Amino acid sequence: MWIYTDADGSPVETLPAAASTQDFPTQADAESWLGETWRELLDGGVDAVVLWEDDRQVYGPMSLHPES
Repeated sequence: MWIYTDADGSPVETLPAAASTQDFPTQADAESWLGETWRELLDGGVDAVVLWEDDRQVYGPMSLHPES
């Protein structure tokens, strides 16, 4: 499951329409979905994401902002 955060690392209170609250069957599915929607998430106020599997943080926070 993806957790969506703002620039301060706090959870985004109002999720954009592109946000998914579903559990993905595999990490690859979650990453693929993010690869397709990260721009919409960023435009909707999400600055970073954290991937969780059950009660384990897989990785993150990962910024959605392009490298400058």
